[in-house]
Amino acid sequence: MKKRALGRSERFAIWMGIVGNAVLFGGKIVIGLAFNSIAIISDSLNSFTDIIASTIVFISIRASYQEADEGHPFGHHRAQPIAGLIVAIFTGIVGFEVIVQAATRLVAGGPGVEPGILPLLLVAGVMVVKLGMHLVARSVALRSRSTALMASAADHRNDVLVSAAVLAGVAAANLGLPVLDPIVAILIGLWIIRAGFAIGRDNIKYLMGEVPPKELLDRIRDKARAVEGVLALNDVFAHYVGTTVEIEVHINVDRRMDIEKAHAIGKQVQWAIEDMEEISRAFIHIDPLEV
Repeated sequence: MKKRALGRSERFAIWMGIVGNAVLFGGKIVIGLAFNSIAIISDSLNSFTDIIASTIVFISIRASYQEADEGHPFGHHRAQPIAGLIVAIFTGIVGFEVIVQAATRLVAGGPGVEPGILPLLLVAGVMVVKLGMHLVARSVALRSRSTALMASAADHRNDVLVSAAVLAGVAAANLGLPVLDPIVAILIGLWIIRAGFAIGRDNIKYLMGEVPPKELLDRIRDKARAVEGVLALNDVFAHYVGTTVEIEVHINVDRRMDIEKAHAIGKQVQWAIEDMEEISRAFIHIDPLEV
């Protein structure tokens, strides 16, 4: 099994998410309450769950890099998609709460948003910050193949779009249309629920043992065929175990070959496949072939 450690870039992306979301939450809740904007207050709740989500991501990535042990002989790779699923659940709950609060404000009425330039500046700044966080997290996630970080990157991207909707609602309120503030908040809630569903869907496939992409299977076959002594391939079975892939490959060797040499060829195929970044473990079955 390949041993991995939490890299500096991953650590930076995670702490960027935790600290950045904490700062944004503080700014949004203060300005939202001060100017009575249900859209900004709702968005602040989204940032609060982002803090929890970023913390879960940090814990899951550290856990996924732990070495295999007696209780987990195949490693801890499922920790990251489990974290992604938890993030999805939190996201859906927040989206529902945002819709309830906004609908209550819309039906019951009450004081509208107080006009001011500060909420507009806040939301515009949030969009810039969140876009930067998305680009950093996505870049690190692609390099490290971290599904948990990719979920965070998607969440940052969604927050940019959510903030754009908030900006529209606050701007409309400043123009004398305060009813748009709770309407925008409802749209934000629906978007948050949709984002949670997408994150959950993407991570469930890793927990369910879905077959990896054809492109990866073709590269695995090429690796096996390149080993001297492999005459052909029979079955190739692969599935996700967490974020990495386990694979079983049936190779054909000359039936007249002695068992030690056939075993050595099988080990070379195993090492060649396990040297691939996506593969956690390869099981090689040797079939005799009449030449």
